[in-house]
Amino acid sequence: MEQTKAIVALEEDTKVIEYKARLSALRRDGVNKISEQQELIANIRKSKQLGGEEKAGRIVAARAEIVKAREVARRNRNEVAALQKEALAYVNETSKVYEAEVTAREKARIAEGKQALTERLAKIEGEFAAREEKIKNAVKDPKEQKLELETVAYEKRSAIFDARNDFQALRNQSNATMFQAYVDHVSTNRALRNGKSSFSEDRSLAWKNYQYSFSLNSFLLANGLYIAIGIFFVVCVVLAPGMTGSNLFTLPNVLTILEQSSTRMFYALGVAGLILLAGTDLSVGRMVALGSVITGLLLHPGRNIVTFFGKGPWDFSAMPMPLRVVEALFLSIVLCVAFSAFAGFFSAKMKMHPFISTLATQLIIYGLLFYGTSGTPVGSIDSKIKDAIGGRWLLGYTSQGLPVTFPKLIIPAVIAIIVAWFIWNKTVFGKNMYAVGGNSEAAAVSGINVFRVTMGVFIMAGIFYGCGAFLEAFRANASAGTGQGYELDAIAACVVGGISFNGGIGKIGGAAIGVIIFTSLTYCLTFLGIDTNLQFVFKGIIIVAAVSLDSVKYLKKK
Repeated sequence: MEQTKAIVALEEDTKVIEYKARLSALRRDGVNKISEQQELIANIRKSKQLGGEEKAGRIVAARAEIVKAREVARRNRNEVAALQKEALAYVNETSKVYEAEVTAREKARIAEGKQALTERLAKIEGEFAAREEKIKNAVKDPKEQKLELETVAYEKRSAIFDARNDFQALRNQSNATMFQAYVDHVSTNRALRNGKSSFSEDRSLAWKNYQYSFSLNSFLLANGLYIAIGIFFVVCVVLAPGMTGSNLFTLPNVLTILEQSSTRMFYALGVAGLILLAGTDLSVGRMVALGSVITGLLLHPGRNIVTFFGKGPWDFSAMPMPLRVVEALFLSIVLCVAFSAFAGFFSAKMKMHPFISTLATQLIIYGLLFYGTSGTPVGSIDSKIKDAIGGRWLLGYTSQGLPVTFPKLIIPAVIAIIVAWFIWNKTVFGKNMYAVGGNSEAAAVSGINVFRVTMGVFIMAGIFYGCGAFLEAFRANASAGTGQGYELDAIAACVVGGISFNGGIGKIGGAAIGVIIFTSLTYCLTFLGIDTNLQFVFKGIIIVAAVSLDSVKYLKKK
């Protein structure tokens, strides 16, 4: 028992303290000094109080110290490695014993608490049953008796709630103690490695944290919708052979779903930023039509059949194809950015809700396109460029001899996800997006330019819309009606993916998963022969469920 007490706190273990001191002494004039001098050089370069010559002199001196420190680090490398290995082995063995003892003790404590809860609940039931019986015998007036019984029932519920709450607090405390034992173990190992972490330890730490903080209610609240959708897909896969005579879950079907998701991914990535700012965008579908029509006009083989505001038709086939492709992409992006920035200006400067500003933009584009083109489809684009960008690569053949092809449009969609993820997670602009979405007033007070961030999000959305609209022309004949309802699918995909309408909460990965879920839902229902009108019912139910869960989570946080 005395040995256990000595192990309780690793920072108090004399052997661990000795290991840390010896490693620190070996590293002081080596790797630690290198880090110190490198940080010093960075600070010298940033300094505005030092002159150019003084900066250069100090940097030269610091680099000379780094050379000396590297020599010391080289001499001590083997000794440090051997001592570190020995220290880690000791800490791992000591912690294993301690963690096992802590776990056993805390689990026994939880079991005792559970037994105490059972006894307390039985006592409460007995006491309140006696009170209820007494009231029924003593109070003859029905109304007064009912009132007193309701009071007793309320007090009973409160007593039961307090009992369960006390037990939950005890369990949480025990879980925290067990988790802390492992945290101390990992922290000590990191200190012995001079701050370096281990991949296996990081994964294990994350798992233990999840294990000890797991709550069934929270888990169902966060993942209930995904579980329900997963069950729905399993049912579809099971029913498909009986209803259609073919298997739904095949590689060609999966690739088709991903191909259909590819262009819609761009629209969801664009509108996701606006939802993160607690806004929305109703103009997505019209942006898609705008970019697609422009792309179709420029890449149509031969003479177009469409006039635009009474001008034309044109024949761009004399231009080199690479130039036409670049021009189509450029114009699609520029026009979408222009209209998106137009809506963004009114939202950022005039504090107009994006619902209104984007609704106005939607109507403007819609009117211009239909008036300008008379609603006439622009026709298909050149078959060679269509195959080069929107075609498929042959992967092989199935056992039935059917070709398995890989859609090329998946590649730009993956690139778009990576770019959006990088912007959201690895840039100052991305951090500012979360800050403005969470609380724009607090963000402004902390020095963030809310106007610039809001405009930046609208412009970024326009770029994604423009790229998606350009690629949309490779999937179908473009017209002023192309993209009808896409804004609702994009918004719904983001909400299902966990991007909160309350602002400041969400991840790019969630938006991407939401797009795939919604596209898969439509594909599965179509595959099973479900009427198109009924498909809207399923989508509506999912949207209501997703927003309801989001609202419940938001209210719980408040």
